Amino acid sequence: MLRLQPPDCLRFSQASSYEASYGGGEANVAVSLAALGDNAVFVTKLPQNELGDGAVAALRGAGVDVSCIARGQGRMGLYFIEKGYSQRPSKVLYDRAASCICDIADDDVKLAKAFDGADWFHFTGITPALSNAVLVQLLRMLVYCNVNGIKVSCDLNYRAKLWSREQAKSAMTSLMEYVDLLISNEQDVADVFGITAEGSDIEGGRLSTEGYRIVGKRLIEEFAIGGVAFTMRESRSACDNGWSGLYVTRDAVFKSAKYDIHVLDRVGGGDSFAAGLIHALASGADGQFAVDFAAAASALKHTIHGDFNLISEREVLALMGGGGSGRVER
Repeated sequence: MLRLQPPDCLRFSQASSYEASYGGGEANVAVSLAALGDNAVFVTKLPQNELGDGAVAALRGAGVDVSCIARGQGRMGLYFIEKGYSQRPSKVLYDRAASCICDIADDDVKLAKAFDGADWFHFTGITPALSNAVLVQLLRMLVYCNVNGIKVSCDLNYRAKLWSREQAKSAMTSLMEYVDLLISNEQDVADVFGITAEGSDIEGGRLSTEGYRIVGKRLIEEFAIGGVAFTMRESRSACDNGWSGLYVTRDAVFKSAKYDIHVLDRVGGGDSFAAGLIHALASGADGQFAVDFAAAASALKHTIHGDFNLISEREVLALMGGGGSGRVER
């Protein structure tokens, strides 16, 4: 999508201009993985016009393989963000109805090419919300992964402005049989599957690790998933958050270190957590290292303008090792 945002922290009603950049769930994950040193291929459909060209150039410039991006007639999906400050929350408006990807077809998705040499496939719950045609292509890819032994992760990412809870539950439940790793937060699990973490107060910024552990175990049992990871955001204000992660498997629970972050841009925080987790697990790391790496990577994302997490593995490891003072590196 094309992201449009008033400069600084201006409200929509104050804006006379908008800053433009590109982003979106799976694109953010692909860019993060490329920045961490992985080979990342992005599969989508973009309009055959200058905005589509700009998106392709942005992804290519970030190191993402764009050879499997189909082009066609239609429009670019847009979203507008009004950046919050202190006690005023951020606001997001979507304008993506009938965007180019909504009519994606078999000819647009070359499975053998897209998955050549792949060992991991990632998607978000935003994607199947776009259209039935997108859901059909997603199912094609998931079946291909299942047959060819490719691990699958899904970030639940419920968006009430795209579909209802009932629609999300029906679609996402049907997709869970293909998922090895589910990534979410407590609110999305409650919205989609009706499962809540007792002892947590999201609005009050109080999160219960034990409540999340119980939710994770329930999801593992109900959907036969290998593992469930949660981002745990303690929202004290739009600017100041506590940030950590939890990774639950059938046999163990791993809790990351917690970071007190001063937020520059929180959009893409969950995507950067997903990318960090994928990078670590695909490299053979154990559960504790993986969730620590994911939390550190996503903590750093909150310091970067735009959707993309342009952070290297070296920088993540430095933060995990006790860095984070913000001192100038010379």
